[in-house]
Amino acid sequence: MSRPWVLVFLFLMIMFTSQFEWKQQFGSEVDPKPSSSSREQIDHREEVVKEKIILSQERNIQKLEKIIRTLRQQLQICRGDDMNATTRMPLDKILTEMHRTASLED
Repeated sequence: MSRPWVLVFLFLMIMFTSQFEWKQQFGSEVDPKPSSSSREQIDHREEVVKEKIILSQERNIQKLEKIIRTLRQQLQICRGDDMNATTRMPLDKILTEMHRTASLED
């Protein structure tokens, strides 16, 4: 009669210790949820990065608009040269005028 009780006791002991080991293994693998303050910091950082990206894109758009204006001016100068073949300006004069307008826009 004592032998079955020893077997039952060993079986229960093995069962409890194995469950304890499983909980430790799974507990270390699961990341704890971030606290509310750390979540707020993460949200704030994300917002700052988004704002920096938007500002960078706006600067790029402004640069592109400036280039477009310069190209339109150059195109007008070229069209004016084609229309008035008798009053053509030398290329040096056109380039200096374009540089002057570009420096005025800066």
